[in-house]
Amino acid sequence: MVDVKIIKEGEEEKKPVTKKGRKGVPDAKKKLIQRLADLMDQNNIIGIINMENLPAKQLGSMRSQLRGKVVLIMTKKRFIKLAINKSKKQNIKVLEQYIKGMPALLFTNENPFSLYKLIKKNKSNAPIKPGQKAPNDILISAGPTNFTPGPIIGELGSFKIKAGIEAGKVVIKNDAVVAREGDVVNDKLASLLTRLGIEPMEIGLDLVVVYEKGEILTKDILDVDEEAYINNIKKIANECFNLAIFIALPLKDTIKVLLNKAHNDAYVLSKEKNIVTSETIKEKLAEAEAQSKALKAKVPDKSIKEEVKEEKREEKVEEKKEEKTEEKKEEVKKEEVKEVKQPTESKKDSEVVAKPQQSKQEVKEEK
Repeated sequence: MVDVKIIKEGEEEKKPVTKKGRKGVPDAKKKLIQRLADLMDQNNIIGIINMENLPAKQLGSMRSQLRGKVVLIMTKKRFIKLAINKSKKQNIKVLEQYIKGMPALLFTNENPFSLYKLIKKNKSNAPIKPGQKAPNDILISAGPTNFTPGPIIGELGSFKIKAGIEAGKVVIKNDAVVAREGDVVNDKLASLLTRLGIEPMEIGLDLVVVYEKGEILTKDILDVDEEAYINNIKKIANECFNLAIFIALPLKDTIKVLLNKAHNDAYVLSKEKNIVTSETIKEKLAEAEAQSKALKAKVPDKSIKEEVKEEKREEKVEEKKEEKTEEKKEEVKKEEVKEVKQPTESKKDSEVVAKPQQSKQEVKEEK
């Protein structure tokens, strides 16, 4: 149940006078301070909210959204500071510097980031009113407007906003900051912002700071872009995983990858060094078979070439033999022709010569 307690300045009870003539603290206020201190000690999450410029309608909507999740108490700054000083929590006094506007204390055990997300989701934009403080720097962006040329150019110039005319409409040339955070907006500026359609005010609970177990979480920390946060976590996880693989750190998530990497490295090394293993033997046999087939395919070509060469050699040898035989035949013919041309006298002389020789032999035999 959401507990909202509002104490205004004019409703403060009169302080009773003691016997010594000094003003004492009313019991109701003592009980309120004690209750705040007890809630601080009992809850893990203590938040300070600024409820300034929060319409009653918006507060009622937030009460229904937060019902059963938080306890919300609105009171004076002085009472909040007294409760903080009375609390036993460590480092809780830091909260005092974040009390501003119309403060309220929020007590819960919910996750502070989820709580901030819920509060932010129920906020809506609204025009700023004269006399209100700028919640953030108010920026008028460059670009076209719906205004026709006229006094609007002078109004823009009064706030040092450069403007021109294009296609019959007023155009803002450069971005311009017309109010800084915390500046009080006057009537003229509030009117100009409304005419330009700029709604700088956010209607809703303004969670300024959260205390959790001694840590102070400002709204800048609580306002997390979930998608970017998740992407950063994924990126960091991948980098850590890659680092673990690089240094070969065996973990639950890396052991399978490391074993596969070691297996592949060993396999590649065995192939480079021609080491025969149960896994490389198949490839080695396949390579040998492929080489043998390639060699077998090349062998017939060589044998044919060699046979052709042999045939050519044999033909050359036969040609040479034929040439030699022809030369011999010609020589024989020449000799025969010579014999035919010799005179018969030569034959007779040879016979005459032969006979004396035979006679001498015969003489010898006879002797």
